[in-house]
Amino acid sequence: MNHFTYKNGILHCEDKPVQDIAKEVGTPFYLYSTATLQRHFDAFDSGFTGMQHQTCFAVKACSNLSILNIFAKMGGGADIVSGGELFRAMKAGVDPQKIIYSGAGKTRTEIREALEAGILMFNVESPQELDRIQEIAAEMKITARIAFRINPDVDPKTHAYISTGLAKNKFGIPVDEALQEYLRAKEMEHIEIVGVSCHIGSQLTQIEPFIEA
Repeated sequence: MNHFTYKNGILHCEDKPVQDIAKEVGTPFYLYSTATLQRHFDAFDSGFTGMQHQTCFAVKACSNLSILNIFAKMGGGADIVSGGELFRAMKAGVDPQKIIYSGAGKTRTEIREALEAGILMFNVESPQELDRIQEIAAEMKITARIAFRINPDVDPKTHAYISTGLAKNKFGIPVDEALQEYLRAKEMEHIEIVGVSCHIGSQLTQIEPFIEA
């Protein structure tokens, strides 16, 4: 369901004729429906009713500050993959305690800035990244909350270029090495383990890969 409809043959966004917007702002332009975004957020978030959860919007999908602010006002968090996205999420009003830092290749500066901001957690991609976070957190005399991104070696049955859950894909820690890394992290003074992360691909059209993962 969305709020783009035709009325008397004229395309509307909610109650506004799109042609009127085009006259006001010129073309080309991007047009988003607040009501549609709110509806989609609620449709997803309500699926977890009764469970402790935090719905986070992937900022890489759309970093428009107004859109991020819509989700922030609804209690949504942000899933980020760079220092720039951290800046935009916070500028849009996202609570740092609702920000999850994913993505490979986090720099020392980005890790430090995220810790200074007080984000919810890091999704750690590699043993080397874990060591880096531990080292920086120790320098800052604080504790960093982390989850490991686990690669379950599951075929997501999507296009090969957007598959991230097979062993041959470059993302995450192999599932057969996960326990070893969790045990290692458990002994680190400035690391708090808070979860498990898993992302097997994009544009999945079947539920079975999620169940297998």
